Amino acid sequence: MGKLGIALDLGTSGFRGQAIDLDDGNKIISTAITTRHPLPGANVIDHLHFALDVGLGISHDVVIHAVNRVIDNLRIEKNDVIRAAVCGNPIQLSLFREIEIRDLAYAGKRKLEALGVVPPKRDAQIFKAQDIRGLNLSAGVEILVPPAVRHEIGADALAMMIQAGALDREEIAIVTDYGTNNEMSLIVGGVVYTGSTAAGPALEGQHIEDGLLALPGAISDVEYYFPDASSPGGGLQCFVLDQDMYVQKGDKVVPSSGRVLDTGDLEAVGITGTGVVALLSQGLKAGLIKLPKIDTGDSEIKLANGVKFTEDDVKEAGKAIGAVRAGHVALCQAAGIYMSQIETAYMSGASGTYVDALKAQQIGMIPSGVKRIFQVGNTSLAMSRDMVKSVDELWNMQKMANELRQHHCMFAESEVFKQVYMLELSYWTEGMPMKMYQQFLKKYGLPPLNEVSEVPQVTKTVERDIPDLGVKGLQIIPDIGELKRIIFEGCIGCERCTEECPEGALSQDEQEDGFGIIIDLALCDGMGCSRCERACNEKVFNLNKLLTSGIKVR
Repeated sequence: MGKLGIALDLGTSGFRGQAIDLDDGNKIISTAITTRHPLPGANVIDHLHFALDVGLGISHDVVIHAVNRVIDNLRIEKNDVIRAAVCGNPIQLSLFREIEIRDLAYAGKRKLEALGVVPPKRDAQIFKAQDIRGLNLSAGVEILVPPAVRHEIGADALAMMIQAGALDREEIAIVTDYGTNNEMSLIVGGVVYTGSTAAGPALEGQHIEDGLLALPGAISDVEYYFPDASSPGGGLQCFVLDQDMYVQKGDKVVPSSGRVLDTGDLEAVGITGTGVVALLSQGLKAGLIKLPKIDTGDSEIKLANGVKFTEDDVKEAGKAIGAVRAGHVALCQAAGIYMSQIETAYMSGASGTYVDALKAQQIGMIPSGVKRIFQVGNTSLAMSRDMVKSVDELWNMQKMANELRQHHCMFAESEVFKQVYMLELSYWTEGMPMKMYQQFLKKYGLPPLNEVSEVPQVTKTVERDIPDLGVKGLQIIPDIGELKRIIFEGCIGCERCTEECPEGALSQDEQEDGFGIIIDLALCDGMGCSRCERACNEKVFNLNKLLTSGIKVR
């Protein structure tokens, strides 16, 4: 084979890669994706927290280990690779490059000066593979890293606007990358208002009891059918992703019992974020969900093949959806417009691709008055592909970053975001009536949330998150996390730590050297959890020590 390129997307919920034949019309050869992010935690703040606690070097090692796994699973001759492009948010790209991250964690010039932090330049750059420690590519391979506008607006957010074509339009538009870390850009009169919220992993299917990422076997959509003679309790038609990530019919079931009304073409193994969105929309419409409760005999909605949806899942998903809507309201306030003035919405990312846009709009994830909705797929990976095919695209991104008139809204400091998000939490997790929600908005001097009055035109520019999987197809990497093992002096092997771990990240073995504790970094919920450490009656468990000095076993 001739010259090859590699496109990489370092996403918050997982990594994706594609191999491209640069000599054969830029043909895509293969695709590899991970089922999780390799670092502990469920969002970008968790990843940053981990890196600050254990050190930049260790975090870089974990990220590069995962990148190498993705490259290996592309099933190509690595000696033929001449170029690779890497896209992602500023935290992921900084960990990839092994450069300063504290400027991303702390706000304020005085704080950074007190810490002796010199923020690095995050302009577009071309490195050699030998400059990225541990990267398993030939030394001379070009590594293209796109720019951030400022550290608040990363390469992924810039890619989202470029790939969506939103910057080329004159009307008021909003672009949202739906996922664990929701980036959003509101474009008004040539000015881009940006924000980012760690909405949580529910929109990616994580932290949902039977949830999983957008992978084969995932329920990606549901449709409710009202009761009739054949199904007095009504029926839920499930739609499932196949091995090529296309949507196929799954079972149609009675939601209160799981009884199969009609056998589908594909078996389900879990539900992804888009399925969760659809289920909330249809469950509210059918009266199966009366926030925050599920109105069935056992407070669960039964789906195809034993997959279930619980009241805890309702609350978890509601927190994520609420963060999206609060972000949209805050951006509109920053821009001095009403939400009703937004004419076009762009949805990117896996959640933005597979979700039924009209169902997402019904539950508040898209402004109610938009006339057009475009679903545009994985824009970060698409941008990487474009850069690999033509290096000029890298410099075009830098030119655009230099010229962009932008205003960043820090949601953590936005009173509007805080007020609306508290109302969203009350609505989703406590059952606050929408009428009361609207009264509070009026009290805060904020415009009301209008109901959807007309059906917008929906255009899916792609059928899959990654439209072309290549001639060799898709390779899924489920075990992306490093395993580390340690023996804590004084450990009696009671397994309290492993039992307490909510994500099943810990296991224990007994060998000649004593009781060993093993952790899967990708499954760990992050430094903010630490339930394992608190559960230890002997007070010998030290999570930081396990993460930093444990012996690597995978």
